Amino acid sequence: MNNVLRKEMRLSASILSYLFIAFGLMFLIPGYPILMGPFFVGLGLFQGFQWAREANDITFSVLLPISKKDIVKGKYLFVCMVEGFSLLLMALCVVLRMTVLDSAPYRTNAMMNANFFALGMAFVIFALFNVIFVGGFFKTAYKIGKPFVTFIVVSLLVTFVAEALHHIPGLERVNAFCTDDILLQLLLLLAGIIIYFLITLLSYKRSCWNFERIDI
Repeated sequence: MNNVLRKEMRLSASILSYLFIAFGLMFLIPGYPILMGPFFVGLGLFQGFQWAREANDITFSVLLPISKKDIVKGKYLFVCMVEGFSLLLMALCVVLRMTVLDSAPYRTNAMMNANFFALGMAFVIFALFNVIFVGGFFKTAYKIGKPFVTFIVVSLLVTFVAEALHHIPGLERVNAFCTDDILLQLLLLLAGIIIYFLITLLSYKRSCWNFERIDI
């Protein structure tokens, strides 16, 4: 499996898949919908899938002495790796904004604060990418346009809802600043992590089932 992941990293991935990890730093921007950061990371991964498709990566992979399940696993491992690195950047930005950057531009921010709830929502958006786009890709192992457009619509809708929540009376606590309501924030983060792992695992299993039935 290490060899399959190495193949994904060195042969199948676009350089943009790596460069777009830096969009995790968007969590540092005040007055901006920070959940666009995970979206742009997904855009970089989309470019990688497009690059791999034009290079006939799936056909090449099928010719290797590995199972179809390993091909799917390699794709998911690479996607999760990129998402993981971007989430580490986002987590660093959250800690900075909760401690060192405790200043006026962040306290008067009308948009979502970079807190643990926001980080949990980043996990949710990545889960949506994995099930909608990656899972959608393995229905055909070729078409990427429709799954990505669907992801765009759903992720923007989720971003809008997440940004609007703290403006609803009674839900202001989801936008806590620094360590305010820290227990609630940590629970929301944990919920996002659980959603990510469950949805990604189910998407992976479904993708294996779909890919086995495709005649390459």
